[in-house]
Amino acid sequence: MKTELAQLIQALNQRGWSPATSTNYSFIDEHQQCWVSRSGINKANFTEHDFMTIDQDGIGIGAFHGVKPSDETKIHLWIYENFPEAKVILHSHSKYPVLISQYNEHFFTVQGYELQKGFKGCKSHLDTLNIPIVDNDQDIQILCTGLTARKSDIQHHCFIIAGHGTYAWGENLFEAQRHLETLDYLCECEFLL
Repeated sequence: MKTELAQLIQALNQRGWSPATSTNYSFIDEHQQCWVSRSGINKANFTEHDFMTIDQDGIGIGAFHGVKPSDETKIHLWIYENFPEAKVILHSHSKYPVLISQYNEHFFTVQGYELQKGFKGCKSHLDTLNIPIVDNDQDIQILCTGLTARKSDIQHHCFIIAGHGTYAWGENLFEAQRHLETLDYLCECEFLL
C-alpha cells in the first residue's frame, strides 16, 4: 500500500493538487495500524518512507516517536472514527473545490452529470448530490467539532473545507482516488459554468 499510495501522491502533485508541501494522506494497514504522511514533505518527491505510524491520539509511535505527523492528522482520525469503512484518506488542495467553496455556503449541490456515479452508492446522473462545505479553522479540534455537527450531511465519502481543500476516502486506494477525482471533476464543471 505504501508504494502505491506514494506513487499516487506524486501523480496528484503533478496535477497541481498539492502546492507548497500542502496536503496529507493516510491509510490503515492489515494490522489496523494507522500510517499518515509526515509534515512538511514536498509531495513531488514523496516516497513510501515519508509515512509514519501514529497512535489513536495522532502521536508518532515506534520508530517515529518524536516525528511530527501532518498538521491535520486529527481530521484523518475523525474520519476513521466516524466512517469505519474508510481505509485510505486523500486530502487535496486542488483549485476548483476551493473556488466552489467561495461561492457556496454549507453545500455544493450538483445534479445531471454522468460522472457523479463515481461516488459509491450513486446510481443515476439524475440524483441530486449535496456535498458538505464545512467551515475552516486553524484550530483542528474546532474544525473537527464542526465536522461532528455536520456528520449526517456527509453522504458521499468526501467533504470540502471552505477556502482550504477536499477530503475523500474509500475502502481501498482505488475507491478513495475515484471519490477524490469525482468531486474534483464535478467542482470544475460547475465552476466553469
